[in-house]
Amino acid sequence: MRQTRSETVGKRMLGGTLLSHIAAFCAVAMWGYSFVSSKVLLDNGLGPVTIYVLRFVLAYALVACISHKRMFASNWREEGLFALCGLLAGSLYFIAENTALEYTLATNVSLLTSMSPLVTAFLIGFIYKNERLGLGTWAGSAVAIVGVACVVFNSSTSLEVRPLGDFLSLAAAFSWAFYSLILRSLNAHYDVWFISRKTFFYGLITALPFLLFERGSVDVAEVLVRPEVYGNLLFLGVGASTVAYVLWALTVKNLGPLKANNYMYLQSIVTLVVSALVLGEHVNFIGYLGIVLIIGGLWLGDNINKILDKRRNRL
Repeated sequence: MRQTRSETVGKRMLGGTLLSHIAAFCAVAMWGYSFVSSKVLLDNGLGPVTIYVLRFVLAYALVACISHKRMFASNWREEGLFALCGLLAGSLYFIAENTALEYTLATNVSLLTSMSPLVTAFLIGFIYKNERLGLGTWAGSAVAIVGVACVVFNSSTSLEVRPLGDFLSLAAAFSWAFYSLILRSLNAHYDVWFISRKTFFYGLITALPFLLFERGSVDVAEVLVRPEVYGNLLFLGVGASTVAYVLWALTVKNLGPLKANNYMYLQSIVTLVVSALVLGEHVNFIGYLGIVLIIGGLWLGDNINKILDKRRNRL
């Protein structure tokens, strides 16, 4: 398929590996900050599904202004894959994550949803037999997971098993991992603007049934005129949805789903730092230790494999 103009621009933007890593960090940083923005909106009385729908409506409108000439995929199979992207990376991920908070501790949700990079590594090793995952991948992931646990327990040391909430949290982690694998195949045939637009569209369609069952406690129109509400909603729709999803699609295309998803470990660091700066939450020693372990885990995962590969080549 002939590359579109936006695809060419995307390659120029992220042609280098360094820029791809920067793009991944920017996307994850916006998602990490989005937890704080979502908390502000929830505190103002908006429901989790309402927040999700409003941010994706805004994101879809923006992307549709750029990508609007083509409506459908090349065939029904790939159209179905786009529908899966909308379900997995949209309604299922966000609604499962937000609903889990009603049934289990926030620490459980944060820790279990951060398992998506490890789940991605497992799925790649299971599905793609020709892609052998090195020792560094597993060692780095293990260290990073411990780091995530430290960051999560920075403000809480309680961890309880609550089956429904924990199951929903794991479902969110698996849904993001499967989304990354599907995105890998779609990136070979479609530009990131088209992929993002279709993802937002099907994410909205699949969320509508949930919206019907959400009980509203406030007048949405009245709440939306508050500066703290429309300001955070604009960030969620423009930054954490539109810009972040486009950057993520380009990153997965250039780095692959495994390397790209490793950046998801950094999401908890961003949330920790932003919560300290914006919400005044305290960061103690275990929080700082978690930051060091996460960054160290990412470094190990990348460098151990390189060292082992050099030794094999010498032999």
